[in-house]
Amino acid sequence: MSYSNEDLGLLLRHINLGSGVAEHDNRLESARVETSAFADLINDRVDLVPGTKGSGKSALFRILVDFLPSFLLDMNKVVIAHGVQKYGDEVFHAFNDKFEHLSEDDFVSFWCIYLVSLAHEHFIKGDAHKEHLAVADTEIKEFVQACYKASIPNIEAKKSLREILAWNLAILKKWRPKLKYDLPGDAGGITLDMFGSASDAQSKEENIEPIPKYVDDIKTALEAILEKTDLSIWLMIDRLDEIFPRRSDVERRALRGLLRAVRPFGSNRIRVKIFLRDDMLQEVVSGPEGFTALTHLTARQADTLRWSESAIQTMIVKRLFANQELVELLGVDTERLEASQAYRDECFYKVFPPTVFSGTKQSSTLSWIYGHTKDGRGVVTPRDVIDLTRRAIQWESDRCRADADGTSEHIISARAILYGLGEVSIAKKTNLLKAEFPHLWPHIAKFEGGKTEYNVKTLKRMFDADWHEVCSDLVSIGILQQRGRSNGGSETYWIPHLYRKGLDLTQGKM
Repeated sequence: MSYSNEDLGLLLRHINLGSGVAEHDNRLESARVETSAFADLINDRVDLVPGTKGSGKSALFRILVDFLPSFLLDMNKVVIAHGVQKYGDEVFHAFNDKFEHLSEDDFVSFWCIYLVSLAHEHFIKGDAHKEHLAVADTEIKEFVQACYKASIPNIEAKKSLREILAWNLAILKKWRPKLKYDLPGDAGGITLDMFGSASDAQSKEENIEPIPKYVDDIKTALEAILEKTDLSIWLMIDRLDEIFPRRSDVERRALRGLLRAVRPFGSNRIRVKIFLRDDMLQEVVSGPEGFTALTHLTARQADTLRWSESAIQTMIVKRLFANQELVELLGVDTERLEASQAYRDECFYKVFPPTVFSGTKQSSTLSWIYGHTKDGRGVVTPRDVIDLTRRAIQWESDRCRADADGTSEHIISARAILYGLGEVSIAKKTNLLKAEFPHLWPHIAKFEGGKTEYNVKTLKRMFDADWHEVCSDLVSIGILQQRGRSNGGSETYWIPHLYRKGLDLTQGKM
């Protein structure tokens, strides 16, 4: 089919694919793709959702907190309470000086208070739940009394995130008094924790984290409300990669404290659901100090978010045909599009060429996009594919404007796809490699202007005696992929297509 460039340019300028960044994505609900992780969350099979940057963690979070609270309340009797929402990172940063002085144990208490405040704000004081709470006056009074004993006042007005954090830190300061007593002579001294814990003996017996007595009482009171109203509550936390200084001691203490708070605070009626980058999770639970009761945490951990080729195609097609002009131009049946994978494949190739390069042995365009946006760990993220497609559309729109009298065979051409991949690769260098992994960038920079494949001899020359440790780090973040042995020799390492344009690499071996 042939298109007038003038008409095609007008169409392309009005196509809205949404955004690869969840908080700015206005196609998130209308073009939602229900992955296995989504099903596991909805059915309360998982509490910890790990995934690489851009893999869709925040999209899942937003779907639950922005679009499905009423559905979950009506169908599953679940109340959604969420924290660290849009722009919350800036508010957390305002308290960095306070967080610097908190120990890991302090952070356990901090997160417990924070979770209490979420339940207080989004459930007890939430307008959407007044009808359910009408039967629980006695239990609510006991909850308020338990909060009062913990220095948590019952303030009627709704509070901002900044106010909640300031309030939590003030309460924590009251919870931390310790009594130091110097023994006679040179016998030294002892320090007594004045607030104790609710069930120290039980904690030792069952190998669980102790929890401050105040929070244990509040949790018990909250559970009583939930039992009386026949509800459950999900306390959801996202954007954890943005609220503390990256790779700092305070971030490590804070996240370890949060993960430690999950088990003692949660129950069958209270779930703490955390959305966390997989590399951060690995950093937090590894180390010489270990992580107590890790198996209890991972028992309700989702598989790391992965997107299959068919799921990526579904996402692209649903976003493209959320635009009515394109639906009308190509005569697409949107109901059939929702129901049939074969029809989605057919509609995909109404927009894209069958292959990116000509030739009988070339892979399909979908497989090419999937393979070329894959990192060294085999991970393809929705964010990268959306960005590639958006940039391809922009390139095509500019081309049509420059050649308004011409015609086009495809709505998005092979040249536009190649341009889109190159721009994504350049952005990955700046926004991921340099910004997220500055401690590894001096190593990565050594590949700039080089080749795409490296043998051990070359790597030893580049990184000296540390070559294996460096390569292990780069493999772990997906910038390198170990590809086995070459011609009976030692293993080789390959840089994925996703990073080649950004690093100005040329095909070849070194």
